[in-house]
Formats: sequence, structure tokens, C-alpha cells
Amino acid sequence: MVRFGLLGAGSIAIYRHAPEISSHPCAKIVAIYDPITSRAEWLAEQYGGEVEASEKALLARQDIDAVVVATPNAHHARLTLAALKAGKHVLCEKPMATSLADAKKMLSAAKRAGRKLMIGHNQRLMPPHIKAKQLLRDGAIGEVLSFRTSFGHGGPEMWSQDKGAHTWFFKKEEAFVGSMGDLGVHKADLIRWLLDSEVTEVGAFVETLAKCNDKGQPITVDDNAVCILRLANGSVGQLTASWTYSAAEDNVTILYGTKGQMVIGANPEFPVEVMLRNGEMAQYKVGGVSTNEAQLPSGIPDAFIDAVLDDVEPEISGREGLKALAIVLACLESAASRQIVKVAY
Repeated sequence: MVRFGLLGAGSIAIYRHAPEISSHPCAKIVAIYDPITSRAEWLAEQYGGEVEASEKALLARQDIDAVVVATPNAHHARLTLAALKAGKHVLCEKPMATSLADAKKMLSAAKRAGRKLMIGHNQRLMPPHIKAKQLLRDGAIGEVLSFRTSFGHGGPEMWSQDKGAHTWFFKKEEAFVGSMGDLGVHKADLIRWLLDSEVTEVGAFVETLAKCNDKGQPITVDDNAVCILRLANGSVGQLTASWTYSAAEDNVTILYGTKGQMVIGANPEFPVEVMLRNGEMAQYKVGGVSTNEAQLPSGIPDAFIDAVLDDVEPEISGREGLKALAIVLACLESAASRQIVKVAY
């Protein structure tokens, strides 16, 4: 049995972590802390656990084996380091930190403590992406030469428990980065995992085009990012993240190979489609991809619990989280400098 403490009772805990942990036969929620006590109380009523008065009190509990860090981004590294120091395994939301220096400290702390550190990059666990990975390994479209991957919706202000333009997602001091850290980091992780190759260089425009805060001023983080990536295997492609796709969500990846192309996530009935240059076509009905409107199991808590119980390194380890973060940081640097930037891991 893995006994959990939750740091943060916002939307990601409400819709993903708490229900998935509580439904697992080998896990339970023991304690919850959120600075807004009413949120922690509501979550405890729904899924069990005691409400703690502080982060320190939760981390001091001896009946907790693992902690979920589900707070605004600026607190991920601080709380992860504290939890590891307290001897807890940690499942941390993405992006794992706001700097590579802090991410490396998290990796070192996990190694020093002998505890698991996993980052919540859920896209690679979605059934269509798993099927796509299998097809790519089988050579279904040959060598991937280029790609387009996008993740966009109308913005986090109605997903966040801080409903409206005052949400922490819009504040640089809490979020650090906007659509690129909320959505782009998912696709950064996904594309390097799908293609089994690291991103080496990026060029990016990371902009604030439309979103305003509760004072009617432009938000202090980005709401759109359009990035060009070069991978070590020679593939080049485009990654797009947006909070201004107000009519419909977009979580589509298209891979262009030497034998044909693969479309992932465009067709709800057949989420994976392969079209070959000889005219052949294959469609796969393999389950869906979770959206803000249609929440599906993420698989993240299950994978983390398995890693803890089996005493193995999580597939989406801290090192994997660091690599996705490095791509985001390189894109931010490129946007600021208007230069092509090499990714530093």
C-alpha cells in the first residue's frame, strides 16, 4: 500500500490525482494540504484523508510514503526538495521546475534520498500515443522526416479553481511560463518520446497575443508559442501551444515519414490513422486523449504507484522531466534573443 499526501487541492488534484489514487487498490490518500483550506476539506470529503494545517505538518507525517506536488509551478522544486528530504517519494506536476539548476537539484535529492521522482507528463500514456509509438517502432511510415504537433484550448482560466482572469496561471511569479509550460511542455516530452530522439536546436516565437488579467492588462506570461525543433535524428518540425483556441481544443500530432504519414488525435473515432504513399490506409480505434471537457484516466498515478511498489525507476522520471523543461527553456531563450538556440540538458 502506498500512502499519499497531496500538496495542492486544485483542478489537477480534483480531476486527476485524487480520483485515480483513491481508485487504486494499492493506494490511499492520507492527508491533504492547500493554502485555501476549504478546497482541501472538499477534496478530503470526496476521496478521504485528513486536512493538514501546513506543508510542514503534512511532510512530517510518518504515515505518508509519497507526496503529490500539484501546486502552481513556482513551488514545484521547493516542495519536491522538502518532500524528498523528509523521505517521501514524489510525483510532481509539470513543468518540474522553473530552471535547469532547480531540476538538477531535484534529481540529486531523489538519488541522495533513495526515493522515486516522477513527473506528470501524461500525454505519452494516452492510448493513441502508445499505439503510435508501437507503429513507429514497427516502421509503419518509415523514417520520420518532419512533424507538426499542437496543443491548444481556450485557456486555463475556466479549468483553474481560481475561475476567471485572476488565475495563478496568468501570473509570472506563480506560473513562470504560460501556454508553453502548461501545454507546450507536454508536446516537447511527447515528440522526443515518440521519435526516440532528443531535441537539439529550437527557434521560437513565444508571445502574449490576447489574454488579459483581471485588471484588463496583458497577462505576464505567454498565451501562444510557435516553435521549430530540430532533433538529433535529423527530423525537423513544428510545436505549437496556445490558450486562444476558443472554439475547440487541438491536441493533434502529424508525422511525415519516408513511406507515408501518421495522424494522431484528429479523428475521434479513429485516433490513429496511417496513410501510405502507395494509397493504403489503416485506422485504429484505440481509446481517446483526455481533454479539459472530457477527462479520461491519465495513467500517471498508476505508473507512479507501480514504480514505488516494484522499486523501479519511473518511466517518466525526473531526468525525463528535465529534458522536456530544457526544451521549453530553450524556446523561451530563442524567443527573447530572436536566435536559434541549442538545447542544454
